[in-house]
Amino acid sequence: MLKDKVYIVTGGSKGFGLATAKSLVGRGARVGLLSRNEAGLQQAVAEIGSDHALGVASNVAHREDISAAFEQVKAHFGRLDGLINNAGMARPGPVEHLIEAEVLMQVQTNFLGTVFCCQAAIPLLRGGENPRIINISSASAWHYDEMGHLSIYAATKAAVERFSRDLYVELQPDGIGVTCLRPGGAWTSFAEDWDAQALQAGIDAWHDRGKYMSTGMEPEQVGDAVAYALSQPAGVAVDLLEIRPNMQTPKLR
Repeated sequence: MLKDKVYIVTGGSKGFGLATAKSLVGRGARVGLLSRNEAGLQQAVAEIGSDHALGVASNVAHREDISAAFEQVKAHFGRLDGLINNAGMARPGPVEHLIEAEVLMQVQTNFLGTVFCCQAAIPLLRGGENPRIINISSASAWHYDEMGHLSIYAATKAAVERFSRDLYVELQPDGIGVTCLRPGGAWTSFAEDWDAQALQAGIDAWHDRGKYMSTGMEPEQVGDAVAYALSQPAGVAVDLLEIRPNMQTPKLR
């Protein structure tokens, strides 16, 4: 179903994005990887193979960057069949002490970045063969047993879910399928650049909600879920897909 198709994956240099790209390429697709991390992009393309992947350094919060990057991917591969809006970031902190710049970064990357990427993709997808948009949310948008002190991150992902529902209806006349994928916790490098004290405070608050956590998935399982949504036949779309660990894992300290 995905052979020879071309998908753009934002945040494609690591984590869910890289796992998704590898899952799609493993099914015969080709991918355009977008990320602010040029070194990470080079490594990702090297892992996947330059015949199947193109890396484009860009910032999803900058509309001009995105439009140029999408056009570059389509020109390189000669087509575009879908978009996976995966780019995201979080900065933990109690509401009282949130830093304005970090709040804005999360809103601009997680929500506005999703909006801007959809705006750039729609005209390039319209008229294609079974085109798709997959917007990556988070279990934090809905569940209260996720990591503590992530109120802004969770709110931006809730906004992505509501936006996706309207987009699902809006793009039906164009035959563009829209899916919102809500993954739970997985072992990735997502928190590697968080402030250590803020991270520990979030973990402490998290422990107040119980001693077990819903985490432990591998990124590859999220990538396979994306491939499943993309593989639906024309006229059928997975509206909302949640994938979470089904195990009790003791919380980290």
